[in-house]
Amino acid sequence: MTTHADGTRPPPPGRGGRAAVAGANGFVGRSLIPELVERGYSVNALVRDATSFEPRAQVDIHPVDVGDTATLAEALSGCDVAYYLVHAMAGGEGFEERDRALARSFATAAASAEVRRIVYLGGLGHGTLSAHLASRQEVGEVLGSTGVPVVELRAAVVLGAGSISFEMVRYLTERLPMMVCPKWVNTRVQPIAARDLMTYLAEAAGVEAGVYEVGCPDVTTYREMMDTYARVRGLRPRFIVKVPVLSPSLSAHWVDLVTPVDSTVSHALIESLTNEVTVRTCEHTHAAFSIRPLTVEEAIDDALEEQARRITLTLFQRPHGLEDGVYTDHSEARVRAGSVGRKGEVEGVELDLDDCGGQLSWYGLPYAWQMRISLGHLFGEDLRLGRPAKVGAGAQVDWWTVELRKPQTLVLSCRTWFCGEAWLGFRVSTTHPARIEQVGALRTRGLVGVAYWWLLWPIHQLAFRAMVHHRVVRARRMARRSRRGGRHDRH
Repeated sequence: MTTHADGTRPPPPGRGGRAAVAGANGFVGRSLIPELVERGYSVNALVRDATSFEPRAQVDIHPVDVGDTATLAEALSGCDVAYYLVHAMAGGEGFEERDRALARSFATAAASAEVRRIVYLGGLGHGTLSAHLASRQEVGEVLGSTGVPVVELRAAVVLGAGSISFEMVRYLTERLPMMVCPKWVNTRVQPIAARDLMTYLAEAAGVEAGVYEVGCPDVTTYREMMDTYARVRGLRPRFIVKVPVLSPSLSAHWVDLVTPVDSTVSHALIESLTNEVTVRTCEHTHAAFSIRPLTVEEAIDDALEEQARRITLTLFQRPHGLEDGVYTDHSEARVRAGSVGRKGEVEGVELDLDDCGGQLSWYGLPYAWQMRISLGHLFGEDLRLGRPAKVGAGAQVDWWTVELRKPQTLVLSCRTWFCGEAWLGFRVSTTHPARIEQVGALRTRGLVGVAYWWLLWPIHQLAFRAMVHHRVVRARRMARRSRRGGRHDRH
């Protein structure tokens, strides 16, 4: 193993070791841990609230407050590299001092635990900086104050679903075909794809200690970034009027009215929008890392595709309501399991899911669905019924694509709705009391998508509840016919 000039010998990427991730519940931490596990690392996930962290192989969960130095040192014990992904902006005013204190505690604990390397995600920026950016760079200095070598990656906007900066761009662009913005919309910025950032962070365990600036190969502005997002989403270019009188603090309150992102964090970020955040030392970074980052347009497209994939995989775990541009509705109804030798409603649901689609009566409220199809015709949709010989992953069922079909679970998706992308899932839970869970999700596209969701919300509530109870009725009927040895006649 190569010894670095700083005297440390961290495990090279891909060969494993033990890594600690402070801030494992955050946007970056949740994405970084699977990347580290895939590269062979065992991970200590450091979180304040362990109940909200999903367990997984090769990950040990450590409930710990980063400000508790002694407990933190125990959690870092045996780790080759420690990732510091913590910031205190969510606490509001005075976050600079909290950031200093937490970074000092982490640096002390890392030295006590004999951690070989700290990897820190900071912020880009040069010259006179906002309070937020100045604090991010100061934290990097504090982390190195106890002698543990630090790799500091400096990045600007992270283009990934769940990133506060990305969500601000998403909501502003989706909801406002026309907007009045201050002059910061023309500030130059060099964002980075979330996928690329995770690779940079993972490879940072095997590079020389120092500061590395990372970003997309192209420099853009916030105005151009919103136009690029609109183009990727198939929306018309946004009409933006720039005015000199709208200060960042005033525009922060305007953003509050339009977007549902955390206002405490968004206000601190908006104050930083007057600072140009571009990469100035790209040769240094290219020489140390193997990554050739995505362009801004590729990064936005990748962020949306990755979100769609994640929605499919985590549909039943998604929270009810709005999160990261996706509206989700949960419904459920009780079902009865059969006795020995007799099929009950649970078994009937399985038969019903294999019999899905082909006619509107399968969904329940067929007249409401006919109205929905007619509404789509006004926007150029052409939703047609159709059913494959076998319902399996990749098959087309009506206007849906089967994303997942396994025992007692069915997940469908549709990318062609005029109002956005939709998901519909059914799952039987046999824990007492047994029940069928139904989840509908819509990632809205543009203002039309948002209007569609809210204007039809009362109908949605009726339709979703009727649909899940219709599943129980059909399950009971299918089970009864199966017991009689009869064949279900779909017509």
